[in-house]
Amino acid sequence: MVSFEEAAELAKNFSKKPSDSEFLEFYGLFKQATVGDVNIDKPGVLDLKKKAMYEAWNSNKGLSKEAAKEAYIKVYEKYAPKYA
Repeated sequence: MVSFEEAAELAKNFSKKPSDSEFLEFYGLFKQATVGDVNIDKPGVLDLKKKAMYEAWNSNKGLSKEAAKEAYIKVYEKYAPKYA
């Protein structure tokens, strides 16, 4: 099994780009694993990309950093065969 750090680095180097929803799944768990609960203001309604990223991160609120790292690894292992 890969570590969180290895999975994060390998995911950055996927040969194909994940879909937006898959990217947001990675992003939300990565932010929760590295920062913890959301600590920024919610973006404005018109900034759809940042709003989606905020919501992906906020959807993991309350998850410990360690649990988020484990979940990130599972998501990486789920998508690696498709994008690596």
